[in-house]
Amino acid sequence: MLYLWKGFGEEKAKTVIRDITKVFVDLGIPARAVEVIVHEIPKSHWGIGGEPASEKFKTD
Repeated sequence: MLYLWKGFGEEKAKTVIRDITKVFVDLGIPARAVEVIVHEIPKSHWGIGGEPASEKFKTD
């Protein structure tokens, strides 16, 4: 499972799913056995150092 800030985007998620799967396939694991879940979380719900990422990284 991959946790990312909301707004990562569908095309980027497709790329990540493909590339992470390839890493495991290169290690000898069949692609059909690899599951990748991209879970987007709003910055306001992601805490870093005691504050929401939405406040910590206001310019992003």
